[in-house]
Order: sequence, then structure tokens, then C-alpha cells
Amino acid sequence: MSSVAVLTQESFNEHRNGLMPEQSGAVAGAAVATAPVEEEDALPTYKDAFPPLPEKAASPEGTQETANAWTKIRPLKSSVITQVFHVPLEERKYKDINQFGEGDQAKVCVDIMHKTGAHLELSLAKDQGLSIMVSGKLDAVMKARKEIVSRLQTQASATVAIPKEHHRFVIGKNGEKLQELELKTATKIQIPRPDDPSNQIKISGTKEGLEKAKHEILLISAEQDKRAVERVNIDKVYHPFITGPFNKVVGEMMAETGARINVPPPSVNKTEIVITGEKEQVALAVALIKKIAEEKKSATTIAVEVKKSQHKYVIGPKGNTLQEILEKTGVSVEIPPSDSSSETVILRGEPDRLGQALTEVYAKANSYTVSSVTAPSWLHRFIIGKKGQNLAKITQQMPKVHIEFTEGEDKITLEGPTKDVQMVQGQIEVIVTDLVSRMDYTEISVDPKFHRHLIGKGGVNINRIKELHKVTVRIPPDNEKSNLIRIEGDPQGVQEAKKELLELASRMENERTKDLIIEQRFHRAIIGQKGEKIKEVRDKFPEVIINFPDPAQKSDIVQFRGPRTEVEKCAKFMQKLVAEMAENSFSVSVPIFKQFHRNIIGKGGSNIKKIREETNTKIDLPAENSNSEMIVIIGKKANCEAARNRILAIQKELANISELEVSIPSKLHNSLIGTKGRFVRSIMEECGGVHIHFPTEGSGIDKVTIRGPVEEVEKAKQQLLALAEEKQTKSHTAELRAKPEYHKFLIGKGGGNIRKVRDSTGARIIFPTAEDKDQELITVIGTEEAVREAQKELEELIKSLDNVVEDTMTVDPKHHRYFVSRRGQVLRDLADEYGGVMVSFPRTGSQSEKVTLKGAKECVEAAKKRMQEIVEDLDAQVTIECVIAQKFHRSIMGPKGSRIQQITRDHSVQIKFPEREDPQGKQESAPPAEAPVQENGEANGEVKEPVDPNAPKKCDVIVISGRKERCEAAVESLKALVPVTIEVEVPFELHRYIIGQKGSGIRKMMDEFEVNIQVPAPDQQSDKIAITGLANHLDRAKEGLLDRVKELQADQEDRALRSFKLTITVDPKYHPKIIGRKGAIITNIRTEHDVNIQFPEKNDENQDQITITGYEHKAIAARDAIQAIVDELEEMISEDITLDSRVHARIIGARGKGIRKIMDEFKVDLRFPQSGAADMNIVTVTGRPELVDEAIDHLLNLEEEFLADVVENEAKMAYMRPHGGSASSMDEQRGPSKGFVVREAPWATGNEKAPDMSSSEDFPSFGAPVATKSSPWGPKRF
Repeated sequence: MSSVAVLTQESFNEHRNGLMPEQSGAVAGAAVATAPVEEEDALPTYKDAFPPLPEKAASPEGTQETANAWTKIRPLKSSVITQVFHVPLEERKYKDINQFGEGDQAKVCVDIMHKTGAHLELSLAKDQGLSIMVSGKLDAVMKARKEIVSRLQTQASATVAIPKEHHRFVIGKNGEKLQELELKTATKIQIPRPDDPSNQIKISGTKEGLEKAKHEILLISAEQDKRAVERVNIDKVYHPFITGPFNKVVGEMMAETGARINVPPPSVNKTEIVITGEKEQVALAVALIKKIAEEKKSATTIAVEVKKSQHKYVIGPKGNTLQEILEKTGVSVEIPPSDSSSETVILRGEPDRLGQALTEVYAKANSYTVSSVTAPSWLHRFIIGKKGQNLAKITQQMPKVHIEFTEGEDKITLEGPTKDVQMVQGQIEVIVTDLVSRMDYTEISVDPKFHRHLIGKGGVNINRIKELHKVTVRIPPDNEKSNLIRIEGDPQGVQEAKKELLELASRMENERTKDLIIEQRFHRAIIGQKGEKIKEVRDKFPEVIINFPDPAQKSDIVQFRGPRTEVEKCAKFMQKLVAEMAENSFSVSVPIFKQFHRNIIGKGGSNIKKIREETNTKIDLPAENSNSEMIVIIGKKANCEAARNRILAIQKELANISELEVSIPSKLHNSLIGTKGRFVRSIMEECGGVHIHFPTEGSGIDKVTIRGPVEEVEKAKQQLLALAEEKQTKSHTAELRAKPEYHKFLIGKGGGNIRKVRDSTGARIIFPTAEDKDQELITVIGTEEAVREAQKELEELIKSLDNVVEDTMTVDPKHHRYFVSRRGQVLRDLADEYGGVMVSFPRTGSQSEKVTLKGAKECVEAAKKRMQEIVEDLDAQVTIECVIAQKFHRSIMGPKGSRIQQITRDHSVQIKFPEREDPQGKQESAPPAEAPVQENGEANGEVKEPVDPNAPKKCDVIVISGRKERCEAAVESLKALVPVTIEVEVPFELHRYIIGQKGSGIRKMMDEFEVNIQVPAPDQQSDKIAITGLANHLDRAKEGLLDRVKELQADQEDRALRSFKLTITVDPKYHPKIIGRKGAIITNIRTEHDVNIQFPEKNDENQDQITITGYEHKAIAARDAIQAIVDELEEMISEDITLDSRVHARIIGARGKGIRKIMDEFKVDLRFPQSGAADMNIVTVTGRPELVDEAIDHLLNLEEEFLADVVENEAKMAYMRPHGGSASSMDEQRGPSKGFVVREAPWATGNEKAPDMSSSEDFPSFGAPVATKSSPWGPKRF
């Protein structure tokens, strides 16, 4: 492989254009005279460079004048279009419109909408034709149209014959034309394959679409008939004369004839020239080509021998030299192909021009030479330089010389003009001699497994060695599997780097690797977010490499590698860290009734956040749409228990929840829980959703906890104990199967049917839950005899359910609507409850009373009985009115109507609330209408009854429908929900604290006590706060409000005590010392004494006054602490010493590390001079007298040491400084930059002042602050 550095003629010209006038030499000198005139003409005008914004024109002419670059913005069009398609009756596919339910037509439309994303609307016209309105993006509408035509309209087919060679024009590039045609005409077009001799194109679609498609295809064919293609075979040797130099001749022919002429390139061995276009144009072009070929047949040829290596110079870059010879002499030069061994070059042309052409060929062939320079291959990259810098210097001077470095070879190949090659060869030989004299290399052998550790993280180790010893180190990549490391550079640096690398390698061989087993669940926590925590560990043990396994490997092994002692320390530290995490990852699950989860979370998560912060635990609640009731708490065991107790306390407070512990031998727990908890789940569901918690398996604890409503807990306890007794005596299990739709009927309403079986046999029957895979399996548990009896009863019941019968009953048509409304919800409920029984009502409008029931005999009978009960309820239904003021309706409904839904369920009634009254449309507030005219003693118009002033408003009347006794009970429940208002006396000055920031305090209380709290407006100065809510909530709310008042009053007293102030006088020069670095000292005093310490502002009169605010005793203690610091500072002295300013930076160190070290070591303060100081060598040392002396001695020693280095470096720099002039002198020669110049600017023609380009205000830079002009009113304040 070879690495090549090439500088082309073009890149050289670009480089030369950027040189200084002196460097560009004579070339630049020739252009100097004409430059100003050309530059002046080339300058853009002000309006071109800065087009003005459009102005509103006063006339149409003005409108045209202002049209410029700013007004060419095209208006945006809506991307959504709507089209209507009509399908006549005779072309419709689906004509039956009287079928029940959704027709095929509608299904097809829905499918089209899904496929295309367009929106379809169907309607029938009077002539029974189908109108379809399609809306959407253009592409979607066109696709939908095609689908509509093919699926909703009857299809016809036709064929059209066009010449086979025209088929490809119908298809178009990548089939795009065919797709466009199909979309446009809404047809399907089938074109025969290329190997099929048929020229028939088949079209299928609607009649209208067929005609359109035929027309378009015939148009395409007709257009192609007008065009012609001609192929002319002309001998390859005449092609250069036909194309002409740089394709000029063929270009002129194409322009003259209008035909397109395609001549194969010289590299392609084809003689055929293809001409395309109109027939007349093609004929004319063919005649011209043949004429040129005939003329050139009489041309003379000569053959000359030219070395094969020189052929490329005759050809030139991209064949340009051959074209130049053809242009100058009219002679064609034929070069043998590169894969041929022939060296014969043929010249063809007019006899009198061949001599000139031959001279040109030999001149080009001999203008270049090839040479080589001997140079060790390892020095190649030093010769090239960083990013080719060294080589660029040579190639810029000699751009025609091609320099080639071949990897692994000890030579450099040069190719180019003879003189230039000789000069470059001399320069490179000088560089090689210099490098060989001062460079060396060595190779060391290191095991590849240590290579990446030698490199270090991000190359930190190897980069340090390179910079320190000024060498380059090549470590082979992993895929080479080589153990040789190469070091190159200064001989001394090479030896030092070799020594250091070998020491590092030997140290690594003595390293220890240790594996530690850490559970994978802790890995992420140890690493931390974005690796922050593991970075801290690595910083603590920098010599130890810690490797975690890939998460996909599911491995627990973490590897440590490094020095033995460090690895042991790191492993112990990690074990301690994991032990703490394990202690903090104790987990406990708390079952909480789903309806109380939102109360535990609180408004905006306030409750759960408080519990998390105070118990220092992580609490996870199940998703809102999940059926799980478990809340998981993670943290330390004691904290988890505390959080669990607090959550249970919230639940207990919200509901009448009881907790009971039952002692059951632990050996029976698994059998009582059952497979996947089936047995215990059946008990929990049967007993109103109580929670039964068994201890952890293997703990040996016998206590089982039952939590839930008091009555249900007792019931669950009895069942658990009975089941445990059965298990201890003799337990037997049997399984039987029944269709899932029978299960609800077997269980019965409220579990009535299954309870009868259990009571009569004593066996427990367990049905599958929604999570179980086998939905047909029913399990029976109990004594052998009880199970046998229960199994027999259930099997008989299931057998009778399999016996399908059909029965009828009569239901008054007026009640039909109740059963079928809401999409047949009542019928679906009946089917679910009674074993999937099917109930069919007569069609709407038939007035039939006959209702058909089909299903298992038992189910049909039960369903029939239930329907008769419903009909009786409907017949006995009454409607009563309950008057409650409209302002209370929202409160009665509850959140999302929950309260009203509960009353509806409890009392089996329907409740309808009135429409809200429009405050602007009240009848009472409307102005009285003009009295109607009376004729014959009567009002002209309708006689309206007088409105009863005592009659309730319509908006206050709630209508309740159902059985009379149930309606009355519902009225009582509604009235119990009407809120009551009480007043509580709270001092006016505390109102704003009760409201809280942005109302947060009062909102929290309203959410907690479920009431509305009304605080009077500030201008009323009232002490009364009104609380509105349910009667049973008011007492708690009042008590909570008074408790809050007590808290606020206590806070006021505490604030008064905390507002004690005292001042201390301290000389301002000590203030920075009291504050400390980054405020560390003053922050410590504030924190320790819990006080606020205020230093004077810059403009304050009393610059020596420090104010302390807090409790009196704490403020005094803080004052004493400050005074102690001042006393210590007053004992200090300050001394100025002279230190050479050249060593200041070395003493200060990177980011002040050096100076901080000195100040910490000697307990002194150092102040270096600011820029612009009178004497830059003066340094001030402040501290205790004895410490100041020690620090000064140390500083003077450092000065002496550093100054020697500075002097030495300055001496070196004097030799390294380039001769001739600096960068600044070059800039001076180059002259001042004119910047960006425009013609016809406003300031050039008028009195306006030109903008100042050096001003940051006229030309602000992005991101940089702009210097504002000073104002007589002082600086602006924002």
C-alpha cells in the first residue's frame, strides 16, 4: 500500500491567489494595472447586497416596482382536499340497501379508510346512485378513489394495441408513469412482459376510466411515433474528428440540427454513433457525421515510438493534452490501451500539420521524469509532517512534482518536470540527512493483553509519555496480535520512554485480579446515573480497574484489577457499599383497597411525597388501570415498617377497616393459598374483597392477617379456620369442566346458587379467574363425601344447561326500548348473568309483543323470571321531583358523578338533573314586553297562565324515576348530600398565611377535609371564615382550621424572637477574610449559630457595620465568633517583596494550584499585582510574623529556581525565532483590509454617515455583549 501526496494545478492556483504580492511574483505583477478598474465594476450595488423590504404601493405600477427577492414567497396552500365521486345505480356492485345492520358497502368503505388514511362519507342520490365524499391529502384521495372504483363499481375491461417499442414509455422510469396513469384514470393497466411478443395492453376499470386510459396510452404512442433513432457505424479512428476538441464539433452539430448525438467515449471500444430526435433533425445530423468521416478518410498517418511510461504525459489529466494537440493542430493522436505492451503512437491528420503535432507529442512525453530518494520507511511520516505540513511546503513551491511514499519500502518516488524533480530531490535528501542524524527508534516486546492498559483511559498514559519524552509510540491494534511496540524520536527520549514503558509493563505483570460476586440488581445503583457513582469509586482508587459484566450476560461477577493492596482495599469498600444497599433494599408489599389509592397519593402527590421523604423509602403504586391493589415499599426494614403503618393508618381513617390476626399452622399455608393463590383469592372475593396476608414461606410464623370491613373480616376468619380444619382432618379435591358462559349462572346473583350447594354439601367450589389459562376448570375441595355430593349436583346442573330450549314471553312494546337501548346493555347483562341466554325482540315498528328466549332450560327460566320482574318494576315506576338549589348540584354529583352513581346503584332508580340556567337569559330579568292589543275583550295571542312566585325554578328540580319507595329513599340520600355552611372566627391578620402562596395552603385544607373554605375579601377586614360542606365533614374541617391558627400564632411569636438585631464594627479590610473563600467561613458561622449576617453594600455610608439577625443568645455567640477572627487578623502583618514578574505564573501554577499550596502550607495570604500596576514585581505577603518570614524565604528560593529556567528558555527562543520578519510585519506588507465594499450606498450619495465597522455597537458579534453608550442619567438598571 502506498501513501501519496499530490498537489494539482488547480489547487496550486488557489494557493497562489492567497499569497502576498511579493510571493506571487511576476504573475501577480501583470494583473496589477487592470485590477482597480475590474474590481470597481465587480463591486455589488448597495441594493443588490441589501435588498429593501417591500412597501405598500400606491398604484399598480408601484406594485410591480417593489417586486423583489422579499416578495417571491409563495403562499401556502391547504394540504387537505375534498372530492365527490358518483357511482350510477347500474354500475353499483352492492344494490341491496334494505339489509339489516351494516352492509358490505359500508365495510368496504371502512377498509378503504384504514388503507389510505382518507375520510369517506356515503350518501344515496334520488336516482339510487351512490355519492362518496372523500377528504384528505391529495395522494390519499387519489388512492381512495382507485379503491372505490375497483371495489364499489362494476368493472369492465378493454385492450389497446400500440407498437411493442412504445411500451416502455407507458411504464416510465421505475414504473412511475404507469402508477400515475392508474391513479389518474382509476384503472388497472396490464402491460405484456418484454419476452411476450404481444403488443396488446389490457385495461380494467369503469367505462369512464377505460376511455381515459385508452386516450392517454394512445397519446404517448403518438408522441413516440414522431421521434426517430438512427445508429451509424463510423470507424473508431474518426470519432475524435466528429467530436472535435473538447466536444466542440459535436456540440455545434447538435445545436444546428436539434438532434441528440451520442458518440462512445475513447475508453469504450464501440464504433456505433446513436442519433435521436425528430426524423428531419436525425437525417440532417447523420449527413453531417458521414461527411466528416468521408473527408478524414484521405488523412495521412504516421507512427512513432514513445516509451510506455511516457504515454500518460501525452494523454494528460482526463485526456486534456490530446484535446489540446487536436485543437492546435487538427491532428488526432491515437495511444494504445494501457493493458497493451505496444509503444507505438499513431498521428492522423493533414500532412502539413503532422510535423507540428509530432513536436507537441515529443515535448509532452519528455517534459516529465521519474526519480527516487533513499529514506528509511520509518522516517516517512516525519518527512511528511503532521497533516502533511512539511511536504506541503515543498509541493507548494513545485506543484507539478508528484511525490509517492510506499509503505514498507526505504525509498521515495518523485515524478514531474525534470528541473522541478531535481530541486525537490535535493530538498528531500537534506531533510532525510537531518532526520537520520538526530532521530532514533527502538522496539520493545510487551504482551498484547497489557497494551490497552499502557494506553490508559482515553490515551491518558501514552499521551503523557509522548509529551514528556518528545517521542512517538506506535502500539499495534488488537487485530494485529503483535507484541512489538515501536518508539521513535530523540535518542535520549527514546531510551527514557522505553525504560518507563517496560517498568509499566512489569508492574502490570505483578498486578492482581480479583472477582467479587455482587448481585446484578445492585450493578446499576453502584454505577449511578451516567456513571457518576462508579466515577467516585474510581477516583478514590485510581490504580484499580473495575469491570462490570454486560447486563445481557446476567452475570453477578465484578472484576477488580490493579496493585494487590489497592485491589483489596477497593474490594472491601465495594462489599461495604453493597451491604448498605442490601440493607436499604428491603421490600414489603401492602394491600390497600383500590378506591383509597388516590387518598394515599394526595393532591399533586403531596401525601405520598411526604411519606417518602420522612421515612426515606421508595414507594411504588400500581398503575391506575391495573387491577393490583399492592403498594410496594423499598428501603431499610425499620423505615419500610414505618411507611407501611402510615399508609395503613390513612386507609383505616378513611374507611371502617378492621385488622385481625388468625393463628393457622404454617404447614397448611401453601394448601390454603392454592395454585397461584386460587383458594385464598376465592375467599377474599366472597367476603367483599378483604385482604388476607400470609407470612413469608419458610419463616415458620403461624399468624395470618385479615384486613377489611369488620363484618367481612369475621366472615373470612370463619371460612379460613373451617378450611384449615378440613385440611388437617381429611381434604379431598375434584375437578369438573363447564363452559365459561355458564359460570355466572352457576354462581348465581350475589353467589346465591353456589352458596346453596356449599351449605347442603359442605364443600368449597372455586371458579377460575380472568388470569387463569384454563377458563373451563372448576375445582371442588372438602371431605371426600362432601366433594362427591357437590360434584354430582354441579354435573346435573351443567348437564341441564347443555340442554338448549327455546321459549317465548309477552312484553308490552312500550317497554321494548328499555331492553334494547344503550346498544342492548340490559340484554347483554342478562346473557352474562344467565348462562349466555339469547333474547330476541321483534323489529322496531312491528307492534308485536312476542319476545323469544333461547338457551339452557334453567337459564331461560331464570332469565324469563328476571325480565318479568323488570317489566313489573317498569309498570310500577313513578316519577317524583326533588327540589334542591342549582348551586348545590355539582357538590351533590361529586367528582365525575361518583356520588350520584352510587345512589342510582343503591336504590335502583334513575336520576336526571336539570339543564343549567343561563344567567343572561333569566325570565325574571327580561324587560317587560309591550302589552298585547285586546280585541273583543280578549288578548290578541295566547293566554298565558300567571306564574306562581312560590313555584320552584325548573333549574332546581331533580327528577327521580323508579319504584315509589325507592324514589323516596333516593330523595333522602340526595338531601343528605346538600352542603351546610358554618362560620369560624380567625384573626384577620392570619388570613393571608391560611391562604398560603398562590392559594396552596387553603387548597390543601379543602382537599384534606373535602369542604369549601371561603375567606372574606381583604377590604372587608372581617374575622369570619365560612366553611361549606357535608355536615359530617364540617367538624373535622373546623378543628383543622383552628389547629392551623394555633400553629400560625406560635410562628408569629417565634418570628418576633428571631428578629433580634445587633451590629458589630469591623474594619472593611477584614471583611473578605471573615467571608472566606467562596463564602466558606461566613456560611459556617451562619449555619452553626442559625443567624443571618449582613455585610454593608458598596454605597452604604457605614462601611464598617456588620448586622447580625436571629435569636438574641445566638446573635451574641455569632458576634463573638466574628470578633475572634478580627482579633486574630489584627495580630497579622503585611510585607512587600520583590519577585521577578516573569516567574509569577510558575509560582501561581495551573488554576492557582501552586499559590494555594503555599498559602495552605504557611497559613499566609499572597497578593500578586494586577495588570497595569506601577511595579509588576511587588508581591504582598500577609500573616503571622513568623509565618510571613518563612513564606518569603520559600518564595525567594522558588524565584531563584524558576528564573534560571526562564533565562534558559529565552535564550533558546532567540535562536528559534524566524529570520526576515514576524507575522506582524507580514500583515503590514499585506496592507489594511478593505472589508466588504458596495457601490451606490446611501452615505456615498447623501449626508448620511457611514457605519463604523470597528464599532461593536454598529456591528455586534453573536453571543458577545455590546458596549452601550454612556448616558447622563447614569447606567441603565434592568
